Amino acid sequence: MQSASDRHEYPAHWEADVVLRDGGTARVRPITVDDAERLVSFYEQVSDESKYYRFFAPYPRLSAKDVHRFTHHDFVDRVGLAATVGGEFIATVRYDRIGADGMAASAPADEAEVAFLVQDAHQGRGVASALLEHIAAVARERGIRRFAAEVLPANNKMIKVFTDAGYTQKRSFEDGVVRLEFDLEPTERSLAVQRAREQRAEAHSVRRLLTPGSVAVVGVGRAPGGVGRSVLGNLREAGFTGRLYAVNQAFPEDLKELDGVPAHRSIRDIAEPVDLAVVAVRAEQVPAAVAECGEHGVQGLVVLSAGYAESGPDGRERQRELVRHARAYGMRIIGPNAFGVINTSPDVRLNASLAPEMPRPGRIGLFAQSGAIGIALLSRLHRRGGGVTGVTGVSTFVSSGNRADVSGNDVLQYWYDDPDTDVALMYLESIGNPRKFTRLARRTAAAKPLVVVQGAGSAPQGHAVRATRLPHATVSALLRQAGVIRVDTITELVDAGLLLARQPLPTGPRVAILGNSESLGLLTYDACLSEGLRPLPPLDLTTEAAAEDFHAALARALADETCDAVVVTAIPAIGETSPGDAELAQALRSAAAAAPAKPVLVVHVELGGLAAALSAAASTAPRAEATPRVRAAAQDAGPQQAPVVEAPEGAHLIPAYPAAERAVRALAEAVKYAQWRREAADPGRVPEYEDIDERGAAALIDGLLTRGQGLTLGAEETGELLGRYGVRIRRAIPAPSPDEAARAAAALGYPVALKATAPHLRHRADLGGVRLDLADEEQLRRAYAELTELFGKPQELRPVVQAMAPRGVDTVVRAVIDPAAGAVLSFGLAGAASQLLGDTAHRLVPVTDRDATSLIRSIRTAPLLFGWRGSTPVDTRALEELLLRVSRLVDDHPEVVAVTLEPVVVAPHGLSVLGASVRLAPPPARDDLGPRTLPVY
Repeated sequence: MQSASDRHEYPAHWEADVVLRDGGTARVRPITVDDAERLVSFYEQVSDESKYYRFFAPYPRLSAKDVHRFTHHDFVDRVGLAATVGGEFIATVRYDRIGADGMAASAPADEAEVAFLVQDAHQGRGVASALLEHIAAVARERGIRRFAAEVLPANNKMIKVFTDAGYTQKRSFEDGVVRLEFDLEPTERSLAVQRAREQRAEAHSVRRLLTPGSVAVVGVGRAPGGVGRSVLGNLREAGFTGRLYAVNQAFPEDLKELDGVPAHRSIRDIAEPVDLAVVAVRAEQVPAAVAECGEHGVQGLVVLSAGYAESGPDGRERQRELVRHARAYGMRIIGPNAFGVINTSPDVRLNASLAPEMPRPGRIGLFAQSGAIGIALLSRLHRRGGGVTGVTGVSTFVSSGNRADVSGNDVLQYWYDDPDTDVALMYLESIGNPRKFTRLARRTAAAKPLVVVQGAGSAPQGHAVRATRLPHATVSALLRQAGVIRVDTITELVDAGLLLARQPLPTGPRVAILGNSESLGLLTYDACLSEGLRPLPPLDLTTEAAAEDFHAALARALADETCDAVVVTAIPAIGETSPGDAELAQALRSAAAAAPAKPVLVVHVELGGLAAALSAAASTAPRAEATPRVRAAAQDAGPQQAPVVEAPEGAHLIPAYPAAERAVRALAEAVKYAQWRREAADPGRVPEYEDIDERGAAALIDGLLTRGQGLTLGAEETGELLGRYGVRIRRAIPAPSPDEAARAAAALGYPVALKATAPHLRHRADLGGVRLDLADEEQLRRAYAELTELFGKPQELRPVVQAMAPRGVDTVVRAVIDPAAGAVLSFGLAGAASQLLGDTAHRLVPVTDRDATSLIRSIRTAPLLFGWRGSTPVDTRALEELLLRVSRLVDDHPEVVAVTLEPVVVAPHGLSVLGASVRLAPPPARDDLGPRTLPVY
């Protein structure tokens, strides 16, 4: 696509889809010689004022020379990017590398002039800000470290784009022009600005899908039944507050209405704007439907159609083309193969799904990739008389199907500041970008609970995700560190959501237990112990307890400063004093309302309407009176559904569970989450060390990578690179013969260690490949002879001599760049026992000082570091510092894809790194630290 004079091929990895401020999408790509006509057409649509701001003079049209200049780039010293919608330019940006004299230059010059031009119709959408992120990333890749821009003082919009970006900058005024200079190195502020813009844009893109003012269902059959007709009926039955349209190209020309909804043969025939299109046609008909939607200005699509990636390689390609096609028009997609979306807000009442009934409105956001799981979750939320039913229903529901575009990350961005959602429940069969997910989860969990069921197996066929090399348990642990409440089943998902939706978080693990069954109280007590809680002795009220007895006991427990939560156990009783369901529910609610700072849970056994009575308060049915009353359960609630007892407005709502284990497990998750929230308020800091030579390490890495794409460093290179970050490796001298071993020992000084470093013997002291505390040459030569006799020739053993380190505890420190999870720091003790038990702890990079402290204490064998059985405690402060330095190395240099320090001997004073390996590879073209981009699955 470029002429022979251009020095680099077309950089396809610079192409990206981005979400703009208003929730629409645009494609960013390099400008090529084939774009001449597009550039001219784009320029003709720019106002004279915008042209004047760009060129500082009237400039009505581009000359042939201008067009050639703006479309011919070498992609190194001259780069142009365009933002496109529908294949046409809506904005451009370019940089030209300059030298100290301001004239055109080549490397090593590291400054460039940058200039933007945005079509007037698209100004205010955040296009320039997105282009600035991408052109800055391109410039950094090409060795440019600083941008300069000259702007007219009246061009306030462009000045604001530069000043709001968060980069370190200088500003001057000369000859009537504002000159801005700013470094391209990301700063804490520039990253914060980028993340905030990402959140607003992605949240808005989901909001457009969930709060449409008008919906068209494409593929509505003329006869009852079928997917399209069912969705149209569900929208009508839910009472959608906006405009509805039925679309089918097979409709007779004289058909104007279907089921009371305006009918059209094509979306093009609809005179009014359409915000959301639900596509329910065969896969081969979807491209035409998408094109019609895009041309009509539809903002988003819910594609229910199947036959995409879940059907095999051909379907996967159809899916990618579907996403490309929709994004070209600025539309986002839920699906394909989706179950649909629901928004219970009374201002919207959207049921654009295959669910025949609208869920009860409430405060829980629900996301499921699988339609089948989505059905199961909605059903459970509907049936739970003692669960979410009435306590809090669903605020929004998204079933993403194959998750080709809109993913759980996007929905998290929406829920983060959604005032109608207090708790987020997610069933994730796969995580397309775990690094971003953990970042978003950490921020969301700091504001509201996030409960996740994560599939343990391989990703479903319809989900194209990067494979992780980390064990499932490790990924789960990393999610928990991000504040995610990680559960194993959808039953636990609902149980935890039920508790978190309406009860306060516990301030600690102390649990009071009271009830009318001694046996059930003891079961609850044992369950608390199993979950790591600290239960108080159960209080048995006996089976004769009346409602007022429950009220008094609960009030006393809540007032007790030695308890943080209360579990009430109740079984059915027979007798004149036995309370009825509504009476007991009212007694418990009134006691809990008097002390709202502590959570209360109820364990009930076959109590009919008690569960519902405890939690009912949000029925959509009109109330005839304020006193509690019983109404019949919905017909589809299932055979286990009990009558629902409605509570007065403002009643304190208490969740109930049919088993002690389930209630206690939910409470235990709440306790851990509350502890995480308290710790997250002070996450610690990433220390700065004056002796770290970041620039020197970068130069060394650049030089080493000239040898190849992937490189395992030799011992000297490893030592030099780690030394730049203050990590010193105890010197090991190769000893290919007994004489050279003796000379090495003499140089190092006795006592020494003799080690075989062959791969099958390395770090395997249990096999006899290591001889320690050799006090003199005689012992050294004897040990050398023993090793060669047992394991083979020196060439096979690769023996080395090393000075003895102070005695201590042998540990292992590793850092790895996982293709899915990102940079992960790991720590454990050395030895077969730890490896067999999998006793290794992990933290996401960058690691803070608090992370490092908790990391070494997270392994089960941590007591060995702190004086177990009278041994001398080791220097854990030195160990924490080592972990922080390794974290800084891999965080500062994404080219460092693996580091292993083994063993690290931690002594009572200081530590010794006896072995190390480092692997380098070119950094990924795009990662979560780069400019905003939409993933391509």
